[in-house]
Amino acid sequence: MTPAIFGLSGLVLSAEERAFFREADPAGYIIFGRNVENREQLRALTDSLRAIHGRDRLLITIDQEGGRVQRMKPPVWNAYPPGAAFDRLYDVAPASAIEAARANAEALAMDLAEVGITCTHAPVLDVRVEGAHDVIGDRALGHEPMRVAALGRAVLDGLARAGVAGTVKHMPGHGRSACDTHKELPTVTESADLLEIDIAPFRALNDAPSAMTGHLKFTAWDSENPATQSPTIIREIIRGKIGFDGLLMSDDLDMEALSGSVPDRAARALAAGCDIALNCWARMEDMVGICESLPAMSEKTAARLDRALSFTRLDGATGDQAALIAKRDALLALTGHAA
Repeated sequence: MTPAIFGLSGLVLSAEERAFFREADPAGYIIFGRNVENREQLRALTDSLRAIHGRDRLLITIDQEGGRVQRMKPPVWNAYPPGAAFDRLYDVAPASAIEAARANAEALAMDLAEVGITCTHAPVLDVRVEGAHDVIGDRALGHEPMRVAALGRAVLDGLARAGVAGTVKHMPGHGRSACDTHKELPTVTESADLLEIDIAPFRALNDAPSAMTGHLKFTAWDSENPATQSPTIIREIIRGKIGFDGLLMSDDLDMEALSGSVPDRAARALAAGCDIALNCWARMEDMVGICESLPAMSEKTAARLDRALSFTRLDGATGDQAALIAKRDALLALTGHAA
């Protein structure tokens, strides 16, 4: 198996993609808006991926956080609020905020399971920092690490109730970024002591099924390499201080924060200690190059992948989605804001 997640070019698999994926046998796939039209189409697309590999528990992922990061959109699917909505409610009623976040995540996960998606790249555990770039902004669950951890735990629990795995992101923290990593590489110069704030939510949720790195340079830990490609940060901070032993994937390797060819970026990420290279844009040349650049999946990564998918299922219909959304909205109304 190739330790990579690949994107898809359109609403259905092309013959070229089908043949390539059969040969490459990637760890999983990621769904974007270009792959989404309606329920029937999306379930047929994910079923076609499972048919290639002959396994039901296939890692099919999506960025479905809510707010401005939502690939499955109204009017076909429900709209979901950003993390900041639960942060506001926590100011008023912490227990209600936790319950609202859990209900919201379960409802969202029911949408995903229905169309055959087994993992969403949420919750965002980045601690929001005033004055930082808005690339995280209202996606964050708060400014205080233990609040972020409490709400993040509720999100993971809600997702799991509907049989969907969560991905905590972006290790070891993206909240201090001064720029958008889609466009350039941020350098964080705060001390290691101050960065304890950033890693605290990840440490509290270090039993999450999977995690995603961030493309940021932290001079306190490694002045040369971004976290995704830093053996020091992955070994000493993510696996060490944070204590995360789950499936660790890179953020999208196409982002301009990284330099070099996409296959080279993937090779450096795995050499640094990432389990999986994430490549989103379905460019066949890049995907072929990644397969040529990466070793076969290790036994340790395969075990982590199996563990991350162990509780996923595709029925999705384990609860009353309308009731969950109504509960969320009633609780969020306590802040005086609409969901």
